[in-house]
Amino acid sequence: MAPSDRAGQIAAHLNYPKGMLNGQVAIVTGSGQGIGAETARLFANEGAWVVVSDIDAEKGQKVADSINASGGKAISIPGDMLSDAYLNELVKKTAEFGNGKIHIIVNNAGYTWDGVIHKTTDKQWDNIIALHNTQPFKLIRAAAPYFRVKDGEPRNIVNISSTSGLHGNAGQANYALAKAGVTGLTKTIAKEWGPSFGVRANTVAFGHIATRLTAAKEEGAFVTTPDGQKIALGIPQAQRGARNQDGAFKDIPLGRPGTATEAASAVLAVVSPLFSYVSGQTLSVTGGRNM
Repeated sequence: MAPSDRAGQIAAHLNYPKGMLNGQVAIVTGSGQGIGAETARLFANEGAWVVVSDIDAEKGQKVADSINASGGKAISIPGDMLSDAYLNELVKKTAEFGNGKIHIIVNNAGYTWDGVIHKTTDKQWDNIIALHNTQPFKLIRAAAPYFRVKDGEPRNIVNISSTSGLHGNAGQANYALAKAGVTGLTKTIAKEWGPSFGVRANTVAFGHIATRLTAAKEEGAFVTTPDGQKIALGIPQAQRGARNQDGAFKDIPLGRPGTATEAASAVLAVVSPLFSYVSGQTLSVTGGRNM
């Protein structure tokens, strides 16, 4: 598409009477709750056809049902991201749902399995690297036939990272490495699939967003691995960050954690036509933290 044609297409999109993502087919992994669920809802509000991907079938179905009840269009395709068979099924069923097209992938699924370096097990290491690096790569690879196309329609891949990947974090060597690796994958996609196919790829790195991963570990949230092991989530109360007497987070210029909706809004912005000339970048969503 010539630059002038694309400029005209963008100008038309900016009117978005039916939503900025009208008719686009989007996979959002880990969208049964939290940031993923909010991303799915915001996408649907902007006209996208959304595939809710989550290991928890009940939670995923509730998100899809709420979208459909609000006038949007969504289906739930539950499964384990660590299963190669599931990734292939996810791509196949999404393409069927989308009448042969997939426009957006948001690699959001994940969790933390913390441990100081000298106590981190091989299982902890391998699990987190697979979940945040290997499996997102395999999903993108499986979906390549739907992105390496020249139909003039927008294509976007968003890989979710973290400030742990940008700056490191004590107790998270596995997670920090995985989230740092996400940026390299993103840039490679942008360089390989941008020139001929117009695919945009960007990373969104979250700071302290109020989710089960940043809640007090004492609240008891956990995930269960496929072999039945329970992994405690959250941050021990003593390590949750410096606060002043008013309860504000002193290391965050905006003075508070972000909400799941604010985090999801950043993802929506990145895939929207408002960011049509942005690719290969990492957007930090931190409230100003780590400037």
